[in-house]
This record gives sequence, C-alpha cells and structure tokens, in this order.
Amino acid sequence: MSHESLRIGVDLGGTKIEAVALDLAGDVLGRRRVATPAHDYDAILRAIAALVHELELETGRRGTVGIGTPGAVSTRTGLVKNSNTTGLNGKPLVEDLSKALQRSVRVENDANCFALSEAVDGAGAGVKTVFGVILGTGVGGGIVVDGKPIAGRNRVAGEWGHNPLPWMKPDEYPGRPCYCGHDGCVETFLSGPALAFDYKSRSGQDLDGAQIAALADRGDAVALETLAAYQERLARALAGVVNLLDPDVIVLGGGVSNIARIYDGLGKMVEQRAFTDALDTKILPNVHGDSGGVRGAAWLWGAGEATIS
Repeated sequence: MSHESLRIGVDLGGTKIEAVALDLAGDVLGRRRVATPAHDYDAILRAIAALVHELELETGRRGTVGIGTPGAVSTRTGLVKNSNTTGLNGKPLVEDLSKALQRSVRVENDANCFALSEAVDGAGAGVKTVFGVILGTGVGGGIVVDGKPIAGRNRVAGEWGHNPLPWMKPDEYPGRPCYCGHDGCVETFLSGPALAFDYKSRSGQDLDGAQIAALADRGDAVALETLAAYQERLARALAGVVNLLDPDVIVLGGGVSNIARIYDGLGKMVEQRAFTDALDTKILPNVHGDSGGVRGAAWLWGAGEATIS
C-alpha cells in the first residue's frame, strides 16, 4: 500500500458513523457510512476500523485518522465525557482506536470539527478566527484560530449553548430546564426542538423547523412570529459571543441554519447588542452542510502531518 499522504475523517454520531478520505487538496477520494451500534462500544471500535480499512483499500493509500464525536476527552482521565452516544462515556476511545488502527488517532468534539472544516475551505476560509455554531438537536460551538481548533483547558471551549440566554426578558425568565442541570440555557431557546416547542406554545401544533419555515414563506402569522422571536434571541446570544471572542466570521450549521429567513437582518440585530459601534463580523451559512463534521475530522491532521510511517 502506498504511503502517499491521505487524511481520513470519521464522524461518530449517535445514529451513523461516516468516514471520508481526502487528499491534500481536500478532494474526496472515498466515502463510507454505516449505522452506529450505539450501545455496543466494542462494535463501534470494529465499525470504525472497518471503515478506515475499506477506504485505504479503495484509495491504495494509508492515512492519518481524525475522529469527530459529541462530547470530549477528559483532560483528567483520558476518557470520553459528555457524549450523547452514552456507550462512549467513560471509555478510553483514543487509546483503543490507536491500538485497533495501529497508529496515532486524534479525537475532537464534533462542533470543533465543523468549525475546522469551515475554517479550512468553507465559509470561514482565509480568516484568523472562526466561531462555528451548531443549531440542531442541541446547540454547540467550536472555535478555530489560525487554522487550529481551540479545545480549552477543560475541553469545553465554544460551549455557548450552556450559557444563559443574554438579556432575558420577563416572559422568558427563568427559562426552561436544561439537561445540564441549569435553567434558561441558550440551548433551551435556540435548538431545533426549542424552535418547535415555541411554535407549539403559540399554535398548539407539532411542527419541525422546516415545516415552520415553509409556513412562514407562505405568510403564516404564527410561523413568522415564531421565527422573528427565534432570530431576536439568536442575535442576543451571538452578541455575547462577539463580546467575548470577537471572531472574524461566525458560521451557522445544524438543521436550523438551513432556514434562510433567520439571516435577514441578523447582523444588524447583533450589532445593536454587541459592545461595538459597528459589527464587521460576518455571519454566514455553512458551505459543506452535513459533511462539515467528517471533513473537519480529517483536517485534525494539519499540513505536513499526513504522512504515515
């Protein structure tokens, strides 16, 4: 097998494991996907090893391997923590995958992988600081500076979803309970389920974000009202990010980011809340869509690091 440089990224999600092989230009040379055996840790290890092996056979190359997954690797124990794929929690994922694949493996939070993908060759390409936003089942975030993801001392950098919603209004306070144990977290206002909950509280109907957006496009008053409230809350939350991090670009990902209406005037709304006279930060939709996480996992190995001995 050739030792040409190759980057393999694996997106380890709760329902699927996707793997992609990239060349050094970022072109996709191969892609595989299987269902996640979510409650069987050993089966997860075998599935990842098989995907990597298949991609290496297909390309005729041996590559570096990066893994993106919900949660993080604890700096204290070296074990996975905070993953909603609960079978990973408390497990030495890095150590076990390194043994299974017989090479060093890098594991990073999936939101950081998303941000890295968009920073390398997506909506945040060519700038110094990118904040990647996940507006999906939960609310997450990742920080990339000079092309490198910032995990933080406790591996929780970018977790804006578990800060309180800024400038909370009387009818919002104290907010709904969050699974993290606190009330009023950004996630409880800006996740996909939170958007659906708000619409149901106004209309009595159970609809998802795409359905709400379609109704809004047809002029439905309740849908328009719901999305306007969502956008205003998003602006408040992003203003807090700007005040703390002041990124060059904010890239939105996750299912809610596909609702075009939330971008209209969003920058001006953030500018009104942020501690600045003018907002130069661009707020953009992602370029790579659902492939962002797996591409970012591949990019965990930087330039000059993708040659395997």
